[in-house]
Parts: sequence; C-alpha cells; structure tokens
Amino acid sequence: MQCRACPVKCGADRTIRAGACGVRGLSVAKAYLHPYEEPPISYRNGSGTVFFCGCNLRCVFCQNFDLSRARRGKEISPRELADLFRSLEERGADNINLVTPDHVTDFIGEALSLYRPRTVVYNSSGYVSVSALRSLDPYLDVYLPDLKFFSPALSARYTGRADYFDVAREAIAFMAKKPLVWEEGKLLSGVLVRHMPLPSRTSDSLRVLEYLREVLPADAPLSLLRQYTPMGEIQVFPELNRRLTAREYARVKNAALALGFSPLYTQDKESADTSFIPDWDDQPLK
Repeated sequence: MQCRACPVKCGADRTIRAGACGVRGLSVAKAYLHPYEEPPISYRNGSGTVFFCGCNLRCVFCQNFDLSRARRGKEISPRELADLFRSLEERGADNINLVTPDHVTDFIGEALSLYRPRTVVYNSSGYVSVSALRSLDPYLDVYLPDLKFFSPALSARYTGRADYFDVAREAIAFMAKKPLVWEEGKLLSGVLVRHMPLPSRTSDSLRVLEYLREVLPADAPLSLLRQYTPMGEIQVFPELNRRLTAREYARVKNAALALGFSPLYTQDKESADTSFIPDWDDQPLK
C-alpha cells in the first residue's frame, strides 16, 4: 500500500520500508508530563506529551534532531498508544499532546477510536494535509501548529519543501475554525500558533505574523519562541550557527504587539538552552 498520509506523498509501502518521514510504523521516543509548553497547555500538572519518531519536514536546524531522524524510539501498536493515553491521564496529565504527528495520522486515528482522552492537543509542524486533519478533527480539541516560514526560498533551503507555506496556510486556516474555549486559563479548544524566529530571518517572521493576523480569530493566542539553539545539520548554513539576538527577537515581538495579538506568549533568552530539550533516554515509555 503506497503511503499518501502526508503532503510529501512519498508512496512508500511502509509495511516493508520507511517512508520519507524515516519510519515504517508507529514509533514513540518519549511520553511524560511536560512542564515547558505554553501556560494554557502545560497548565498545572503538565501536558501528557507523546513524542513520535520521524518527521515529514526534517528541518536542518531541528531542535529534536534525534527524533526527527528516527534515531530513538520504540515501535508500538495503536492499541498500545491508546493505553499510553490512558496512563498519562491517570498520572494527572492536563491533556494528551501529540508531538510531530503529521506522518502517522492513520495510526493516531486508530488509537483515538479505541480511547478518547478528555483533551487532545495536535502539536504539528504545520506541514499536514487538510484531509488528514479533517479525518482526525472529531477527536482533536486544541491545535498547536508551527508556522515556520513565509518564503518558499527559505523553506526550500532549510527543509527541502518549497511548498511549506502553501500547505501550512491551508492547514492553519482549517485549524482556525476550531472554537476557542478557555477555563480558568486553560485552553480546552481552539488554535494556538507558534512561530520561532531564526537568526538573520526576522523579515520573513514579519510576513508570517501578517498572514496569521489575517487568518486567525481576533482573540486567538500566539506564541513567539525564543528557543532557537544551533544544532542539527547546519554546518553549511553559517547564518544559523548562532542564537537569536535580543534585537531580532524584540523586532518580531513588537510587530506581534502592534498587530494586536493577545494573548501573546513570549520567552526569555534563557530558553535558548539545550537543558529545555527532553532527555531522550533508552526507556521512552517508563
């Protein structure tokens, strides 16, 4: 069976070999209560994050490089994934957070049909097909997508996918239809878009913000990440071999404020540190 689950449409028979995402089936690198998401996601007890291995985008600067290149992880079945959702809830998770799910949506749909958590967060790179979102939407409560690039030239340079913005634009427009529902500072439903400015690329970030202002509801939250840390495969990209400056981040933050984004979640410069990246140990499901 040729895989067409994500926008790459690589056509791999994933019962035999890995697709463009780097994985055959369903593989999880870590599942735990994550305290470092945005406040309305981690909330009080932590977000029950499930980090899937592989990625259909594979950014050269990936902050979770071992996962996106499938160097870690344990293969599980959809039934085991459903049991994992239940276990995280029993440990007090404020939601179930599906991290990098865009290439395994078929498996996730099967797991969610077996067990429906109270609140499900779809934590996406933005490079996901609307057809996949539509099939999962009845099970999903909160969309937490990135919008990484506006420029096709930049997305082609750093991901090999010149169509990134075209795909992500349609996906986020679909996600933006989810009604916003809050309860005492906790996001129960809706969309919260993330954007991580890159060194020397803040002009593209301003274009991203202008688009988001057009498509998102007036009261939709926005998260501006300051956690870019040089890592991955950036040896031939000298512009990426440094952290974001205070001036660069302030330029993007001030533009977001001027456009009226509220709530607006920001980060301190200390967030650009590898200590905030989860420890990918050899017992992902302990």
